[in-house]
Amino acid sequence: MKQHTVGIIMNGVTGRMGTNQHLLRSIAEIIKQGGVKIGPGETIMPDPILIGRDINKLNKLCELTGITKMSTDLDEVLKNPDYSIYFDAQTTGRRADAVRKAVKAGKHIYCEKPIAVSTEVALELYEICTKAGLKNGVVQDKLWLPGIVKLKRLIQQGFFGEILSVRGEFGYWVFEGDSIPAQRPSWNYRKEDDGGIIVDMLCHWRYLLDNVFGKVKAVSCLGATHIKNRVDENGKAYKCTADDSAYATFELENGVIAHFNSSWTVRVRRDDLLTLQVDGTKGSAVAGLRECYIQHYGNTPKPVWNPDMAQPINFFDGWSKVPEQETYENAFKVQWELFLKHVVKDEPFPWTLLEGVKGVQLAEKGLESWAKRCWVDVPEI
Repeated sequence: MKQHTVGIIMNGVTGRMGTNQHLLRSIAEIIKQGGVKIGPGETIMPDPILIGRDINKLNKLCELTGITKMSTDLDEVLKNPDYSIYFDAQTTGRRADAVRKAVKAGKHIYCEKPIAVSTEVALELYEICTKAGLKNGVVQDKLWLPGIVKLKRLIQQGFFGEILSVRGEFGYWVFEGDSIPAQRPSWNYRKEDDGGIIVDMLCHWRYLLDNVFGKVKAVSCLGATHIKNRVDENGKAYKCTADDSAYATFELENGVIAHFNSSWTVRVRRDDLLTLQVDGTKGSAVAGLRECYIQHYGNTPKPVWNPDMAQPINFFDGWSKVPEQETYENAFKVQWELFLKHVVKDEPFPWTLLEGVKGVQLAEKGLESWAKRCWVDVPEI
């Protein structure tokens, strides 16, 4: 058995996303399964060290996962040649400086999005990685969600005919924190801490649209701060200075029109926290995080507008559930395995930091559109 041990510096794993998706459901699971199999008798085994500012949180994570290595001193760990990958899941404002240090130390880079607070800085990070000859990647998790994979298969099979439009509904009610604790961190709602749903979610919609439906050509976006005051993790009231909702329309290069409503102030009456409806000339589909329902042209009802009588059509009839035709693993874990194969075996990995730059760019263009109250073109990077 040939085993490639890969040291990974995991910075920011004490946060919600870093703990749940990247540590518990990805790296810890990869270790538990015996590594990433890359051939007969050949595997890649992650060897992580956990980095954070709170020693108590690090201790708890080590107890929970069985991982024994941790540190609060990133600079010291970066000097260690045993670690070839630097992963960053910190808050956005802290990311650039840490990535610069890791590149200087010769580490391959993998990080959460947004990769930076501006397109200029994001592009700098990509350029210093490529100039140093270092492999790099950005998390694009939604591409491996079962519902999205099913949509991609339908497109490959020509199910939709010509795709006309994509409608995305994302979000849920995030409690204000006064009587019921909030389920998202308070920095999300402070612009001065790089919060805001436009910055957060338009990065997702960029890679989802670019990779599944077509390249984004232009954006029209309206943001809003619907909830003006919230209560933070320490019970202290604060003023919300960042947008908690975004209403964005995207024009794609192939003529498809996409519209996404993103909100932390909406109550859910739909199949999932994220749903995408794709309408085409030959059929339509509605996909959530895991499930996907389709309606072919031949199953499409013919409603007639008449508000003076009860609707005779049950519009949920005529839709069929796409069966489970593949095995689906955690989306974050899938991309982690691909990146590890990229580092060790030089397998293709198109989701470089340049893709992260595009996400930051779209978020900035969305904010610009909101400020100017107009359509904004999205130039190719």
